[in-house]
Amino acid sequence: MSFFGKNIKKIRSVKGLSQQSFAELFDLKRGTLGAYEEGRSEPKIETLIKVANYFSIAIDDLLTSELTVNQLLKFKGDLTTYAEDLKREKFASIPCITENTAHDYIALYDKEGFVKELPTLQLPLNVTKEFRGYTVSNLEMTSHDKGFYPKDIVVGEKVPSTVIKKLNNGTLVFVVVEEKLIFRRLYVAKGNVILRADHKNIEDEKYTLSDIKEMWRVRYVFFRRIPDFGDDVEDKILLIEQELLKMKNRLPE
Repeated sequence: MSFFGKNIKKIRSVKGLSQQSFAELFDLKRGTLGAYEEGRSEPKIETLIKVANYFSIAIDDLLTSELTVNQLLKFKGDLTTYAEDLKREKFASIPCITENTAHDYIALYDKEGFVKELPTLQLPLNVTKEFRGYTVSNLEMTSHDKGFYPKDIVVGEKVPSTVIKKLNNGTLVFVVVEEKLIFRRLYVAKGNVILRADHKNIEDEKYTLSDIKEMWRVRYVFFRRIPDFGDDVEDKILLIEQELLKMKNRLPE
């Protein structure tokens, strides 16, 4: 009895390969590989040699005994790197501005040492981009009992100064400007930056582009509660806008 089928199925499992991916490695058809794994067909000697060499496994071991996961992880070559890479995988570490650090952040936002000491969020985001977390501390972005409340956390992607004018009006941002750290909606008009709160009793803040020391475009939100999604027209329009934005982000540039 040949154990080849069971062994290659286990190799695929440990390696994280689909039947199609594994088959392509050895110039096989997926159906042929499936037949091997189900014991309906035996491989040619050339295929045996290719598989054995690729994973540094003795042909006798492939054919005459069922390999264990521990055995597979001890073999040399490409197979062992899968487990090692899995252990090394790390989520992006995102510095987070809290209520206690917000005042110091205004003065030290560009000091690498200070930023490194901030509390961090670990999230599966693109590590090549720069993100910052911000903890909401007021009710400026609430409207009709909806919106952002203290202790909610937003995560923003850094906006280069040259890109600010290109952002859509109404984009959620948090910025360092003058002696303030502000979380609001962005509107750009005639070279000026207008930061508008959702709360109707809060006046707009108006600045020039050169006044903006740092800007982060909100990409992700963590609520301390389950958001209240009503059935009114406003909520439906918002959901449609969000879906259209997702579609836009998926389109190639």
